[in-house]
Amino acid sequence: MNMRYTLFVVLLLLGIGSGQAKVDYDHDSIYQVLRDSMSESFNNADEVRFNRDIKKLEDYLLQKDDMHGYYTQRCNEIVFMMNTQKIFEAYKAARKLSEELREKKLDKEMYMAHNMLGHIYRYCGNEEEAKKSFRQVIEMMEKAGYRESMPPIYMNIVGVLEDDDPQEALKLLDEAREIALESSPERVFDIDTRRTLIYYRLKDYDKFEEGYKAYKEGAAKGLSSVHGRSLEVYHEAFLGHTDEAVKKARESLGEDSYATVAAIYKDAGRWHEAYDELVKESKLNDSINSLILTNSMTDFRNELSVYDLERQTAKTRTITLTIIIALLGLLVAALTYIARSRRRHMKQLQNAYSHALESDKMKTVFIKNMSHEIRTPLNIISGFAQVMANPELTTGAEERSHIATMMLGSTRTITNLIDEMLELSLNESTGGVMLENDVHISDLLSDLMQENEGFQKSGVKLVFDNQLPPNFMMTTNKEMLKRIVNALLDNAFKFTVEGSVTLKARTHTEMLEIAIEDTGCGIPAGDTNRIFERFVKLDEFKEGLGLGLPLSRMIAKRLHGYLIYDQHYAGPGSRFVLSLPLYVNEE
Repeated sequence: MNMRYTLFVVLLLLGIGSGQAKVDYDHDSIYQVLRDSMSESFNNADEVRFNRDIKKLEDYLLQKDDMHGYYTQRCNEIVFMMNTQKIFEAYKAARKLSEELREKKLDKEMYMAHNMLGHIYRYCGNEEEAKKSFRQVIEMMEKAGYRESMPPIYMNIVGVLEDDDPQEALKLLDEAREIALESSPERVFDIDTRRTLIYYRLKDYDKFEEGYKAYKEGAAKGLSSVHGRSLEVYHEAFLGHTDEAVKKARESLGEDSYATVAAIYKDAGRWHEAYDELVKESKLNDSINSLILTNSMTDFRNELSVYDLERQTAKTRTITLTIIIALLGLLVAALTYIARSRRRHMKQLQNAYSHALESDKMKTVFIKNMSHEIRTPLNIISGFAQVMANPELTTGAEERSHIATMMLGSTRTITNLIDEMLELSLNESTGGVMLENDVHISDLLSDLMQENEGFQKSGVKLVFDNQLPPNFMMTTNKEMLKRIVNALLDNAFKFTVEGSVTLKARTHTEMLEIAIEDTGCGIPAGDTNRIFERFVKLDEFKEGLGLGLPLSRMIAKRLHGYLIYDQHYAGPGSRFVLSLPLYVNEE
């Protein structure tokens, strides 16, 4: 069978459908020139010109972003390879087309690769795989919405089936005709002509004659079919004009005529001549198969040569890449070390810069707070000193006592401020602390309660809940412990306007616990950690520099203990807990 004629039909059927093209190619003169030039070189089997023309057409379709049209022309390349018996190259091109469509996720166009594989399988005589591929093409086209292009695929399956199962072929033609009627009516005439040929093979001459008349009527109206020449040949045979049919077959079908002529001689009972035609067809097929095998073997040898060359190149490339990777690894390691060092240095600079900004901010806050906190009590002392120095003062003993208390309180405030600054400086500049043996904790706390009596607001009760054993003593720094307790009591006095301030002391799991509880306003949950930061004041109108709590925590740490705000305290108010170890290992 002459595959060039058959595959040229495939080329025409692969043309861009009007419903699928992104561009109106009917009015695109550039496209038409490129297409016609490609078709001419295809028909003339001019390989050099065809390869040039098809690339120009493909590039033009890519410029138009018409991927469907582009891959259609890729299929035409495969068809040309098959026409020139380069089956192995055609198979490789079809597999490459399938992989490329899959990689680009062009699922709607995947049917093209399967269609090409179907033709290759059919060309090689693998009819089962050919039918399987063509049926997959129909499923894919139905899913992708290319329904108008499905009838030609049905015709491909019919071409495989018509000799072995003509009834199934007729059934497929009915399906193809139904689709063509609704989406591509111009294909109906070709389908009906193909059906008429199958009626002849089934010897259903009534339907054959009816179909032939319909064909002639359509041809008179300007319709054409690629099966028209075969139909004319078989009609001469049907009329009993055997020699005329054979002559027409040889003239119109060329090398494709051997099987047709053999069938005509067989139907006429001329068995010897039918045998001669079959022998000629067999020799032609053997020649074609030999040429295909030779081309395939040549392609295989070329592939092996390319493979050996690529293997040697790959080996050299591997060695080179290994050396380059090793050098790059060293370079990356060096750059990583430099980058990390630079990042570490930049982080240190950023931290130093942030620390400098924070220090500057703290300095500003400190100066502002000190100016306010010292000026206020000094103004009180100065004012009352002037009152007391007035020779005309006639105040009573109670008023003088009140003035004295106010002046003492202001003096105490200034003293506490100075002490806080000195303690902060001392604790930042020195390492350890001197611990004293046998500090009587109960007496120390009792004395502190007496010293602080009267500094709470009017109506606030000062309570001492001592749960320590009698004569309880431990090793610690007496002055630093007093500094912490005084700061905690002073803090409680500031925020408690009614109720009580309670100092509790007990031992718990080899720790001394001193807790200061108040019934003041308490501390919001979000600020319980901020209160231990320097210069933080939740109420800017309260006295102090915001150093009492952070300084107390710092001193507690130097005494090997810790100071916390009890977040689980039910309240009302706040509870601070100082924990110091009963036994200190100074090493």
